[in-house]
Amino acid sequence: MIRVGENFPQFLLPVYTPGKDEEVNMSMDNFQGKWLIVFFYPADFTFVCPTELRDLGRRYDEIKKLQGEVLSVSTDTVFTHKAWRETEGLLKDVHFPMAADHAGTLARQLGICDPKTGLADRAAYIVDPDGILLSMEVVAENIGRSAKELVRKLRALNHVRNNPHTACPASWEEGEKDLTPGLKIVGKVAEEL
Repeated sequence: MIRVGENFPQFLLPVYTPGKDEEVNMSMDNFQGKWLIVFFYPADFTFVCPTELRDLGRRYDEIKKLQGEVLSVSTDTVFTHKAWRETEGLLKDVHFPMAADHAGTLARQLGICDPKTGLADRAAYIVDPDGILLSMEVVAENIGRSAKELVRKLRALNHVRNNPHTACPASWEEGEKDLTPGLKIVGKVAEEL
């Protein structure tokens, strides 16, 4: 299983991109030099999943402005992705690539494939422009995630990447004060904020 700070696994997955009637293969090489949010969800034509993808779709432009990309992934096929995107009204704002991990290979590599159903868990990964995993979360199947929080984490990760030797306190938002860890602030963090 992968840990934060390690290289995200290499993959090659068929992808459907809304608005394009073609199937292409994508790998980590397609995202070199960009932040990448790999957004696993259990299945197309379900209930919580379209609400999450809509939420993420509404923040897609923000992510792209941060030099980021989204790759949503389930164990469905690209054909199912296309049919779902075209029929589910909540997905009209989804313009990011939708990958098909139909055999569950990447989900198993990440330890998020349910052995009973073959479906991926509800998991999100943020990978830096060098391919290093910096954030991951897995939640229960019946709990939707917040795209706002994913983007907040992406902004914080980008901030500390661009400002080495800093740290972001809880709920940090862009423009707020960061921290410079060291002995000088031990026991005095409140004075720094």
